[in-house]
Amino acid sequence: MHTTEIIGYRRSNLGKQNARQLRTQAYVPGVLYGGSQQVHFYTPMALLRQLVYTRQAYFVSLNIETSLYECILQDVQLHPVSDIILHVDFLQIFGEKKIKMDIPTVLVGDSPGVARGGRLVNKINKVPVSAYPPNMPDQIQVDISQLDLGQMIRVRDIQSQDYVILAPPGTPLVTVAMTRALRTAGEAAETKDAKK
Repeated sequence: MHTTEIIGYRRSNLGKQNARQLRTQAYVPGVLYGGSQQVHFYTPMALLRQLVYTRQAYFVSLNIETSLYECILQDVQLHPVSDIILHVDFLQIFGEKKIKMDIPTVLVGDSPGVARGGRLVNKINKVPVSAYPPNMPDQIQVDISQLDLGQMIRVRDIQSQDYVILAPPGTPLVTVAMTRALRTAGEAAETKDAKK
């Protein structure tokens, strides 16, 4: 799993007015929990962009005034119109405690169904995963090299030993759909055969 560093500063004033003032200065208020006590902090918004506006999953090394915490982004509040980051919650992680994260799916291989004219439809970009931090994958590879027209790969088809995918086993991940042109060609061929 990739790790990104976030630098933060402790907050002494926790009021809403102070939070608004921080945002006007391009800072984001946040809280770290999961350890012995909650830590309230703020951090430059620019440092959070790579973490928030991405499909990738990251561990975070949170450096708050020389105190280092290993954590994950647990929740983010975005402005409903502008998508500006309003608040972040981090969860401190420990090697002996399982965590849950949304992990991106990555398609690997070449689908024979696509080679025959089908359209690859990626149903889900991320799946919820539970694992101990050292075993948490940074991506879930979905092998489509055997995926033919009309076939589908579901969560139950993914083999995993060190982690558990929390989505229902029947959840579709990717399929090869028939295109309109392919269907039309097939119907034309059937009509031609019927006339013989």
